[in-house]
Amino acid sequence: MSMKKSDLDKQLGKKVGGQMKVAGASGRFGQGVSEVVDRREQRRLDAAAGLVPFACKLPAELAAKLREKSAGHADGINGLVAELLRKALK
Repeated sequence: MSMKKSDLDKQLGKKVGGQMKVAGASGRFGQGVSEVVDRREQRRLDAAAGLVPFACKLPAELAAKLREKSAGHADGINGLVAELLRKALK
């Protein structure tokens, strides 16, 4: 029994979808991306760098301002907060 054109297209789509799931991302999209480290390894790296977790609660508008300013900061929000605390504690 021959298949309809739509059935053939559907099967081809399933085949391509399965190949995409198995293949993963090609090398050109992952260029320059470092290997993802798990949480335990990240904690070890942070501890070796002398970093400690420090949680505090801030008003929402202050947190929003920090997020806005950290977008342009080289070290992100952690670096920005550290810089601001150093200035304030002098």
